[in-house]
Amino acid sequence: MHDYLNQRGGAERVFRHVADLYAGAPVYTSILDARATGDLVDPARVRTSVLQRLPGAGRYFRYLAPLYPAVFEYFDLAAYDLIVSTTTAWAKGVRVRADAIHVCYIHTVSRFAFDYERYVGGFGIAALARPVVRRLVAWDRRAATRPTAFIANSHNVAKRINDYYGRAAYVVHCPVDVERFARGADDGDYLLVVSRLLAYKRIDVAIDACRIAGLRLLVVGDGPARRDLEARAADSRTEFLGNVDDAALRAVMGRARAVIVPGEEDYGLVPLEGNASGRPAIAYGRGGALETIVPGRTGELFYEPTAESLAAVLERFDPGRYDRAVLRAHAESFSPERFKARFGAAVDAVVRLGSRAAVDADLRRLAQERESATRAGRAICDGEVGRTARA
Repeated sequence: MHDYLNQRGGAERVFRHVADLYAGAPVYTSILDARATGDLVDPARVRTSVLQRLPGAGRYFRYLAPLYPAVFEYFDLAAYDLIVSTTTAWAKGVRVRADAIHVCYIHTVSRFAFDYERYVGGFGIAALARPVVRRLVAWDRRAATRPTAFIANSHNVAKRINDYYGRAAYVVHCPVDVERFARGADDGDYLLVVSRLLAYKRIDVAIDACRIAGLRLLVVGDGPARRDLEARAADSRTEFLGNVDDAALRAVMGRARAVIVPGEEDYGLVPLEGNASGRPAIAYGRGGALETIVPGRTGELFYEPTAESLAAVLERFDPGRYDRAVLRAHAESFSPERFKARFGAAVDAVVRLGSRAAVDADLRRLAQERESATRAGRAICDGEVGRTARA
């Protein structure tokens, strides 16, 4: 189960691998556009909601936010012992039998729940009255109590789940489809952003930084913020390419000087895609990027969410210092095969545990083991420091 399959983003590519793990199972989603995702998930497997019959639903799906809670609660899943969902908002809220297991792979806490001002506009529901959004937030918190277990895509998201939902989560990092990417035949003269064009993605920071540094920037992707971003970039060396197919993305990423991730991301997937192309990444040094970028080896970080901070990194950036074999090897450590093995093992473990209470106890045990290991590491470190000082 996935929120929607009408767009081609990182979440949909991850869902492809989850769906492959359970190839005999039907797939439930609110809306399907087979032209966008039919090669990721066989449309014959997909069962859609009543929203599929609404004219324009695929294009204006963000405006349907108030309808999704009822849509996902309406799905009849009584026949299933195991439900595996992936979500950024809605699929965690499905209702299942009391004795069924629901494992939810979660990319983020719903952004309308914790980042209203920066995100809701891009999500397409800025015009809704705040009382409507408050009802969505209330539903979101109730929905978060329903899965038997959460598996987060990063430690960053796991912490956010604990902060906002009061629940612990297992962590299995997202995969990168390394076979989709390759080093280009030559080097281009541009930096690259690949992103949905939403306000919270902070593409404006990349545009302004490249203007300050006098550098060319290509932007791949589309979204509600495109018109405003194009206006902002009018006097810069920024070009908007819109959505592109896999072959075009492979070509443009393979020649980029570096990929830029200008906003705080839940997980650093684009840096890994750049690394798979033999290219380093430059990212804002918060959130998921901290889990996928090794500064000085696979990319660079900037630490203030401003164009000036990013521009300072761009002005001293030297792509020649990066070993492209090292970059590729780093991306391969997040391969789909490893993801499937880890994710499948995590789901199997939840099934063996059999209940949310047992899952919560297991997560507490793991947290205690991590804390003990951390304390032991500090003790060893302190001992080494002491011996060095005495020497």
